[in-house]
Amino acid sequence: MDLQSIKNRFGIIGNSPALNHALNTAAQVAATDLTVLIVGESGVGKEVFSQIIHALSARKHNPFIAVNCGAIPEGTIDSELFGHEKGAFTGAVDSRKGYFETVNGGTIFMDEIGEMPLGTQARLLRVLETGEFIRVGSSKVQKTDVRVIAATNRELLEFTQKGRFREDLYYRLSTVPIRVPALRDRKEDILLLFRKFVVDFSERYKTTPVQLDEEAKSLLINHSWQGNVRELKNIAEQISVLSTNSLITGAEMRRFLPDAAHNRLPVLAGGPAQGEFANEREILYKLFFDMKKDVTELKKMFLEILQNPALAGTAANFTRDSLMNDFHGNNDTNQSIMAPPPAQQPAVNQPSFLPAGNQQPVLLHDSDLHHHEEVEESLNIMDKEKELIVKALKKHKGKRRDASLDLGISERTLYRKLKEYDIDE
Repeated sequence: MDLQSIKNRFGIIGNSPALNHALNTAAQVAATDLTVLIVGESGVGKEVFSQIIHALSARKHNPFIAVNCGAIPEGTIDSELFGHEKGAFTGAVDSRKGYFETVNGGTIFMDEIGEMPLGTQARLLRVLETGEFIRVGSSKVQKTDVRVIAATNRELLEFTQKGRFREDLYYRLSTVPIRVPALRDRKEDILLLFRKFVVDFSERYKTTPVQLDEEAKSLLINHSWQGNVRELKNIAEQISVLSTNSLITGAEMRRFLPDAAHNRLPVLAGGPAQGEFANEREILYKLFFDMKKDVTELKKMFLEILQNPALAGTAANFTRDSLMNDFHGNNDTNQSIMAPPPAQQPAVNQPSFLPAGNQQPVLLHDSDLHHHEEVEESLNIMDKEKELIVKALKKHKGKRRDASLDLGISERTLYRKLKEYDIDE
């Protein structure tokens, strides 16, 4: 089948070289049983390429199924793909066939393959290598003859370096890679696609197809199109439904085109630390770990002072001198401001490690020092949660509804926590 026939059959619009190359590759590999990895941004039409490969293959009369790996929960994906036996897990009231068993002889399109859990990746690799799989809860090895077409909008090679994707599975999947170009890399096809969508929507909604002036065409061509063909189709539908004019000007086109996406989150500027944190949660985690580290250092310092009270004078003098130096170094105009003299303490024998001329150390009496056990503050989350629940109940005089609203949890959850922590109301 020639290229134009493929486009007509599957409704593909465009003549860009990158698109034609991807279609030619799909048509050539369709006659084989090789595993194919389709790479492209979200919205470029990766599933259409999998349908082309299946329809032009010898398996075209056998089943074809599309599976979104990112939409299946991690706890059930093994059961969905490979099936399970009765009683294999809670809720498994009967045996069930998985996709690799029901689509035997056909093709499975696995979209968002990068979201697949590592354990399932190992099972999939075995299917690709030997054609064998085992149902969840079974020990019987079964055979299957399924062609796998995978797709991803991520860079799987980077995932392998981060340990999020098996390297052996990556190279097994990418026997024949097909890269579908983004819409912004197919500028010559944008107006053709827009015209096709507008005509389709005008027939559906019984309206007149809109026309674009030169400025509107320029805005359409130079838009970033982060959502690719899917976004262009949505814009065409909005214009067909909401526009009151048959001729769309540049000013009106700006109303429909979203502003360029900007990252409004704070970033770490400069140096090797840039890009170190993937999201705000990691930043908070690092902040908490640093705070815990500081608390641990303070505990060690107090423990050393408890074990050797003579260190207290050195620490106090060193801290006071450091603060005075920082103060006078940063405030040259305030030289007349002096720190109050330290309180006189009973004389003691000065330790040999103190520098000459240093003032007598400050003695810390037992009444001024907390016991080490008191310094060791509990960091247990359950203890803190119980303490907050007790405080909330006292604050609202035992009213569960008000206490749960104050804590930001449901009244049912509060009741469960009361039982869990054995809290008397």
